[in-house]
Amino acid sequence: MVRADARRNIAAILDAAVVCLTGNPDASLGDIAQAAGVGRVTLYGHFKSRAELLDAVLTRTMAEADAVLDAVDTAGEPAVALTRLVEASWQIVHRFRSVYQAAGRELPPERFHGSHDRVRRRIQTIIERGRRAGVFRTDVPAKWLTAAAVGLMHAAAEESAAGRLTDHDAAVFIPATVLAALTAPGAPVPVVPR
Repeated sequence: MVRADARRNIAAILDAAVVCLTGNPDASLGDIAQAAGVGRVTLYGHFKSRAELLDAVLTRTMAEADAVLDAVDTAGEPAVALTRLVEASWQIVHRFRSVYQAAGRELPPERFHGSHDRVRRRIQTIIERGRRAGVFRTDVPAKWLTAAAVGLMHAAAEESAAGRLTDHDAAVFIPATVLAALTAPGAPVPVVPR
């Protein structure tokens, strides 16, 4: 059983790691320990390596993402439902982009990409529903369309971080681009009222 002080230290380290990594994906374990108000020995007592800490931070941020996405209304017309889900997903990707960048560099690819499986399943479920309703294209696999939607959000996060895309523009462009990519060739792109 983990003692109360150990639970507090772990929580403080994870909180500090999110803050530090959000500001700098290259933040050191020393920076994180200092921000958490613990010594390096305490940090290493709970997390044996930077990769182990990043794995715990990724697990925590993805749990937070799941909670946010659980609250998104994905019922109704597929284009509207997907737009709501993409907009909420973008906010998460944007908020944690530096954390994801750090985790993507240090964790094994299968672990990093696997952490996004629940988000991908949410998107793919709506895409498949839209395909059955005749709203979304069926000439390419649903998994590919899902990967394109997720990839677009990560590309937008990189553009935003580089100062080439404003947050406002990203919030408008991402859903519009995803819907255009999902629309069957020659069909009108659904316009979702904002």
